[in-house]
Amino acid sequence: MSRIEPKLFVVSGPSGAGKGTLVALARKRHPSLGLAVSATTRKPREGEIDGVSYFFLSPDEFKRRVDANEFVEWAHVHGNCYGTLVSEVRRNFDKGSSLILEIDVQGALQVKEKFPDSVLIFIKPPSLEELEQRLVGRGTETPESIALRLENARGELALAERYDEVLVNDDLETACSGLLRIIDAYERN
Repeated sequence: MSRIEPKLFVVSGPSGAGKGTLVALARKRHPSLGLAVSATTRKPREGEIDGVSYFFLSPDEFKRRVDANEFVEWAHVHGNCYGTLVSEVRRNFDKGSSLILEIDVQGALQVKEKFPDSVLIFIKPPSLEELEQRLVGRGTETPESIALRLENARGELALAERYDEVLVNDDLETACSGLLRIIDAYERN
C-alpha cells in the first residue's frame, strides 16, 4: 500500500476577512487537519496563549530565527513580523497530517515558491465596507490600525487571482462548507 503524502493548504486574505474563524471551524469538522502555530513579534491580545495562538517572540529572537533560516515564510505585516516555523510544518507532516496554514498574502506566495504543490485559498470579505465593520467590531484596533489594514486589504485583494481557490466569506456556514469541499477535493487527488 502506498503512503499518501500530506497536503499543504494555505489560507490567507485581508485582516478581518474571517480566516481564523473559518480555519478553526474547518479543523473542528476535519480534526485530522493539522495546524501550524505562527510566530509573531506583536503583543498578545486578551485570551491569546503563547505556543497555542502564536509563538510570541521578541524582535531580536525573531531576527535570530530568520538569520538561522528557521522559517518557511515570514513578513512584516501591520508593523510586526509574522512567520511560519519550519519545525511546525515538519511536526505536522511527520504525523502524516495534511496541514493548514493561516498566513498573510506575502507569506502565502513565499510558501507557493517553496512548496509548488501547496494549495493557496484566498478568503475574501463580501465588500470593503463589510471588512471595515468587522475590524471596528473586534474592538481591538485603533482607528489608525483599521485605516492601515483597509489600505493593505486593497492590495491583497488584487493578488487573489494568484491563488488556486477564492472563497467569499459572506456567510460563515456557507464559507466553511466551501472550504471543506476545497480541502476534500485536493486531498482526493
